[in-house]
Amino acid sequence: MKRLILGLAFAGILLGPSVYSRLTKPKIVDSIEESNSKQSEVLDRYGLWFKESGKQSGIEYRHTPPSVDQRLAHIEPQIASMGAAVSVVDFDRDGWNDLYVSNSSPGSLNRLYRNQQDGTFQDVAAEMGLADLNVPGTGACMGSIWADYDNDGFEDVCIYKWGRPELYHNDQGKRFTRVTDSAGLPDWVNAGCATWFDYDSDGFVDLFIAGYWPEDVRLESLEHTRIMPESFEYAGNGGRNWLLRNTGNASFVDVTEEAGVTSTMWTLAVVAADFNEDGATDLFLANDYGVSELYLNEAYAKGHRLREVGKEAGIGNAPKSGMNAAVGDVLNQGKLAIYETNISEEGVLIQGNNLWFPMQDTKLEFQNMASVMGVELGGWSFGAQFGDLNNDGNLDLYLTNGYVSGDPATTYWYDFSEITGGHSQIISDAKNWPEMKGRSLSGHQHKRVWLNDGIGGFTEVGQAIGITDTFDGRAIVLADLQNRGSLDVVVANQSGPLLLYRNQIQSGKHWIEFELEGTESNRSAIGARVSVYWNGQRQLQELVAASGYAAQNQRRLHFGLGPADVVKKVSILWPSGHEQIINGPAVDTIHHIREGS
Repeated sequence: MKRLILGLAFAGILLGPSVYSRLTKPKIVDSIEESNSKQSEVLDRYGLWFKESGKQSGIEYRHTPPSVDQRLAHIEPQIASMGAAVSVVDFDRDGWNDLYVSNSSPGSLNRLYRNQQDGTFQDVAAEMGLADLNVPGTGACMGSIWADYDNDGFEDVCIYKWGRPELYHNDQGKRFTRVTDSAGLPDWVNAGCATWFDYDSDGFVDLFIAGYWPEDVRLESLEHTRIMPESFEYAGNGGRNWLLRNTGNASFVDVTEEAGVTSTMWTLAVVAADFNEDGATDLFLANDYGVSELYLNEAYAKGHRLREVGKEAGIGNAPKSGMNAAVGDVLNQGKLAIYETNISEEGVLIQGNNLWFPMQDTKLEFQNMASVMGVELGGWSFGAQFGDLNNDGNLDLYLTNGYVSGDPATTYWYDFSEITGGHSQIISDAKNWPEMKGRSLSGHQHKRVWLNDGIGGFTEVGQAIGITDTFDGRAIVLADLQNRGSLDVVVANQSGPLLLYRNQIQSGKHWIEFELEGTESNRSAIGARVSVYWNGQRQLQELVAASGYAAQNQRRLHFGLGPADVVKKVSILWPSGHEQIINGPAVDTIHHIREGS
């Protein structure tokens, strides 16, 4: 949500005719017709092919949106436009990735799809105790994040909501027990996102939850309608953040104030990674209606305090509509870039997505390279993930999009523009927002799959390789669902089905995967940095919890190797600070690595 309208003529004047033409006419070399080519031809040309196979895999699911107060009925499609979420976890430790899917309407059930190891899934959420999370009066589920918070070897789960966040303990993969109250979680958070990271480096993961709506808002039953952002560019009246320190004794303590993460932005995505490479995990927040934030963890200098450095780092200057946060070493230089999604609507609004690329010097500074590298325009963009989809040794980028798919013959954009220039008193009151009347707002959009050429550019090939849906996409995850060394794609769509795109990769491409287990570090190894060296190349990946929008990828780290069948060495920098070197590991293999062994 956010929206600063630029009329077509004004945008042309503001940006200049050549720049505006470039922004509104992205280079897409592959037409829809090419997507109907024979599979073998597509494999020869692009190196991969996707086939949607959700129903064939036993996944029968359709997301239902949150319920809202009748006083919001005129803009309900916008207010209730979030909640479709998916995360990947091996909850029973059988070595196969499972899926947890969040629903949002009152009384609706979440799904826990257990991998049957034969290409199919079975929903076991009810028997595991993770189905009934949308109880009326407790809020609407927005997503889930997994980590082993007590280091017992099994992944536990926090389900964050526009409402009461929930924490469930994994009882040896046989059942989940609700421990929300005893763990000390807050009573209510209108959460936009959440993640796990070991902010104080004590070997236990801590919990960060970022608010979206102000914390006193109950969307199902409003006290008043003054709940909207006070500005389309610099809104600071959103939800509060929560940083909950893990005591190591099955409980959490609120350290938000002392840690310094007290902003009240409209946060939709978070990723925790060590951006300045000092051994402490930092936070990047993608904010709607404003600028992004970057918090550097000064654990070794200031006693576990996080300092906001967005402006000085170059990412906190231009307000946009941040909806995604994912990291990747896109040029195989051992540096993590950040991909943040925003809005692009031809002839109306060109914000453009951001690819925050770290400069190669000692100062922490990022530059937006999205336009230069060809990943700027993605429609009304939501979730996106980096991953080597064709196993050629370079990280590709999958993006989903589409806001509200109403009547395709009508548009809400121009009526919506009436409020964008209004005073904060007008903007912040929902009753002043124009009625949608079933119209479309950046709906029915085609997804983007950008293949990385390895020399600084990406090419969009989505429709050509089988990605043809136009649902309102939200969360997307990447996971090797059949343990065959290729990343499949799962997409959660708002008020739509869960899609599972099986990935077929051209033969002759090698790969290697690592499943890490911390000992001195947290058991989930969140924060570990793995560098793989092969054929004169190096690629860095950091193991994170939340990634993208309302999503969590597989815990395993996947590296494509192209035609190379030998890996020289692997370096693992554990969160504890210890480095572990593995020389000549076997390729086309999933390696389980225990810290120190």
